[in-house]
Order: sequence, then structure tokens, then C-alpha cells
Amino acid sequence: MEVRIVNRRDLDFVLYELLEVEGLTRRERFRDHSRETFDAVIDTASKIAAEQFAPHARAADENEPRFENGRVVMIPEVKQALDAFREAGFISASFDAELGGMQLPVTVAQAAFAIFNGANIATAAYPFLTIANANLLSAFGSADQKHRYLDHLLSGRFYGTMCLSEPQAGSSLSDIVTRAEPQPDGTYRLFGQKMWISGGEHELSENIVHLVLARIKGAPAGVKGISLFVVPKFLVNDDGSLGARNDVQLAGLNHKMGYRGTTNCVLNFGESTGAIGTLVGEPHKGLSYMFHMMNEARVGVGLGAVMLGYSGYLHALEYARERLQGRPVLAKDPAKPPVKIIEHPDIRRMLLAQKAYVEGGLALCLYAARLVDDERSGPDEKTRRDAKLLLEVLTPIVKAWPSQWCLAANDLAIQVHGGYGYTREYPVERLYRDNRLNPIHEGTNGIQALDLMGRKVGMDDGMAIQLLARDIDRTAREAKGCESAELRRCGEKLTDAFANVMEVVRNSLCATDKGHAEMALANAHVFLEMTGHVVVAWMWLRQALVAVKHVGTEPGPEQDFYQGKLQACSYFFRWELPKTDHWFQLVNDLDPTCLEMQDAWF
Repeated sequence: MEVRIVNRRDLDFVLYELLEVEGLTRRERFRDHSRETFDAVIDTASKIAAEQFAPHARAADENEPRFENGRVVMIPEVKQALDAFREAGFISASFDAELGGMQLPVTVAQAAFAIFNGANIATAAYPFLTIANANLLSAFGSADQKHRYLDHLLSGRFYGTMCLSEPQAGSSLSDIVTRAEPQPDGTYRLFGQKMWISGGEHELSENIVHLVLARIKGAPAGVKGISLFVVPKFLVNDDGSLGARNDVQLAGLNHKMGYRGTTNCVLNFGESTGAIGTLVGEPHKGLSYMFHMMNEARVGVGLGAVMLGYSGYLHALEYARERLQGRPVLAKDPAKPPVKIIEHPDIRRMLLAQKAYVEGGLALCLYAARLVDDERSGPDEKTRRDAKLLLEVLTPIVKAWPSQWCLAANDLAIQVHGGYGYTREYPVERLYRDNRLNPIHEGTNGIQALDLMGRKVGMDDGMAIQLLARDIDRTAREAKGCESAELRRCGEKLTDAFANVMEVVRNSLCATDKGHAEMALANAHVFLEMTGHVVVAWMWLRQALVAVKHVGTEPGPEQDFYQGKLQACSYFFRWELPKTDHWFQLVNDLDPTCLEMQDAWF
């Protein structure tokens, strides 16, 4: 079966026509790049993904890693693929040239990584965590930590993890009990157990660098007493050579519904003398440092969810164009041959919904990556500050919306396949299972909802949400001045929908001020769904405003591509955005139905 990862024309559209990443080459940081180098990166990623990642996706799913005699055993194709990824320089793609990186825009690096996610997300998880680990150390690590670990992470000699959760404390990090005991030489000895550690043990690299949350004796209770430590699997000497095995042991592997090719571990720190670690930054500020990695991972989870949905959509589209079954509703003659199922309106409905979810999600995630570029290399302080605030308020949406709605796309892909869809002979069954993890990954969607309503909309005295309002209003006003009556209507609908978002923000802040915070936050997930749908509608209207400029040109594939964008935009505004009216009523009225439900009534 042909590899189906992403529509390259759509990826180019988002990069060059919607986000205008070629314009980044006018900035000092990217002046050595051009569209040609960006295209070469995407081409290379596509080739390695198709030849090294996609072919073993099913095998890795059916032959998940095993725990044998204290070590992890997995199929050899995983390491072969990751070696190709590493040798092509993708781990350090967005890092500085002086660190051996390509110094690519994050937008382009993320677009390339998206392709690996779509080909085989379980294998891509290892470098995904390593890159985020390296970013954290680059931002907060000491000179010695950077010397000892950073170069080796970026070269792929070492891989990295993040160790937060514990058996008794999943998302509730304030309850972690892993302890760190200071030593006379300035190091710490760590004792405790960490749970759900992706990539926590393997033999894919020479070493594994764990970033571990723990408490120093006497630390304040709650999240204000958490510190962050670097704890390698093997100690690293000053010259970069490996020393003794650290006191970090694999206690067991978790067996998941999806992502089965990624080791997911229970790790014991300090079974004997204590795992040797070094403190990152200052004591008791570990969670703030870890959020640097967690927020990057949350955006990455959203992008991974998009690509799993996108691959499922392309497989469903291919199947619908080839599968002969049934006849049009008005065709009464059974002697006539069956038609391709894409000719049935309900199949087109399901395909159009998938297209709206995955192409809208891709635009959203790469827009978030573009905000990272603007935050890091924007031409002035205001641009950089605004980009940072916009990214802050959008991060919970970028994580949660694709992990809900691109999972829905996978569900529809199975439905298009009919009975074949839930068999292992077709990839859509595996893609659904892989994607089902993402609403839980890196903070459940419920946690993202609390973060959005409880913190992000009010941060900086509401400046972040005001910046989002400014940019959405700019797009809506452009649409209202468009020659297309349909896009003018969409502009009006977008204005009304975001006005509802802002009304909820005002009312929830007012309720919180009056001591009704629990009631205001009880339906936070509804607010997240509502705001997410409005933001993706904005992404679709932005795409449509680009596409409409090309309508009326010569018929052919390009005309079909732009017409498809316009039709998907119409679908989202006619079928999806109206859902927000109901959500608005629930959250704005502070509906008490869920909050008032009692344990005994279930």
C-alpha cells in the first residue's frame, strides 16, 4: 500500500502562502536560507519517513518492546530509522549553527517533523522528547550541564526524557514524593519512582538523559517545592566518555493501546545508593523550568495528533476513490455496475469533515510554530512580546483541539472503510489507537481547559486574549470586505463567535472575583471546545482568503486545490462553528448540571 502521510501541496500552501515562511529569510538568523533549502529539508524528511519510518510502523505495533533480563528488546528497524533521522541532522534542525544545528526556522523544522509523525509516531517519539530535552537544557542548564550533555543530545549520541509523574501522582505534580538529597560535592542523590516515562529505557543511543522532578529535603509543600535535576543513565566524564551506570533501573514496561513502539516505563531512582543528579537552575523552581519542555511537548502532541488524523484521512480518501460498492440512491437498475463509494453523499460528508479537521489543525499547529519564530527572532520587542503572549494563550488549544477532533477524523476514516476499517490489515485501525493517547498526553484535555480558563485568559491583565481578539478581528474585517458573499458571511459569523468567547471571559473573571471560581471552572472543557472551534474557524477563514484570490484561473489541479480549500472553509462555518452557540450557552450560564451531580447518584 502506498505511503500516505500528508498532502504536500497543502503543506506548501500553509508554509509559503498562509504563513509566508520564505519572508523569514530576511531576518538575520535565517539569511543563509531560502525556499530552496526549506524545500530540500521537507524533501529529505519525506524520503526518510517513507523509506525508513513508515515501513516498520505496523511491525513495531505488532511487536512492541519487551522487558527481558532487565533490558528492553525491540525490532531493529526502529534504530535503523532513528540513525537515518540523526545522520540527516533533524535532531538539531532548529538549533544554532555553532551548536551543529541547521538554524532552521522552527516552522520549517516542525513541518519536517510532522512528516515523521505521520509516518510512524511511535518511532518519532524518541527524538521528539530528545529535542525538547535539549531545548530545556539550552535555556536553563549550567555551563557544565551544557558541556556534558547538550552536544551529545543534539548529535543523537544521547537521547532524553522528561520524568514527572509518579504512581500515586499522575497529573497532580504537587503530590510527587521523589526526594533529592544534597551531597558534599554539589550533586544530589535521588530516591523515588517515576511512572509513564516515554523513552525511559532502550538501547537506541549510548545514554539517556533524564530530566527529573524531585523535592529537596525541607522544600515547601506543593508545586513551590519542586526542583529539577539532570539524571543520566550513565554518568558522563569531563571528556564526554561514559562512566559508571547510574542508579536508575527499569522496573517495568506499561502496555498501551497505541504508540506501542515507544517504550513507556516505570523507573526506579535510587534502589541502592541513590541516583546521582545535578540541579537545574535554582532550587524549588523546577516546575517553571519543566514547563519550557512541557509546553513544547504540548504543541508537539497537537501536531502529532494532526498528522495521525491526516494520514487516516488520506488512506480513507484513497479507499473511497477505489472501492466499488452500491449505486446512487436514485439508480434503481441492479444490473448497472456499482460505483466508487466516494460518489455517495454520506462518504463525501465524512471525508469533508476529516479534511476540515486535519487541514485546519495543521494550519493551527504550524501557526503556533511561526509564533515561536517571531518570539525568538522578531524584528522588534513588541513583535516578540506579542508572539510570546499569543503562544501562551493558544498552547492549551493547540494541544487539545487536534487531539480531540483529529481523533474524530480517525474515527471517520474507519467508518469510510466500513468493515475493513477495524481490521489490522488496514492502517486506519492502528492510527486511531495511536491517536487515542493524545487527549491524555502531556496533561489531559481537562487540564488544558483549566489552564486556558483559569490562567491564560487572565494573564497579563487579559493582554494575551486581547491580542488574539485583535488578530481575529483583523481577519474578519478583511473577509467582510471580500467580493465573495460566502466569505463575507464567514467574516460576520467569526466576529459573532469570538464575541461570545470574550463575553464568557468577562463573565468568568467576574464570577471568580465574586468567589464563584468553582462554578466558573466547572464547565472549562466546554469553553476550551468553544474557543478551539472559533480559533480553527479563524485558521480556515485565513486559508480561504488566500485561496479565493486564485479562483477563476485555468481549470486543473491547482484550481481544484483552491476550490477544495473554499469548500472546507464553508463546511467548517456551516457545520462546525454553529456548535459553539450551544457551548456558549452552557458555559456562559454557568450551567450547574455536572457540578451538582453527586457520587451516590451514579
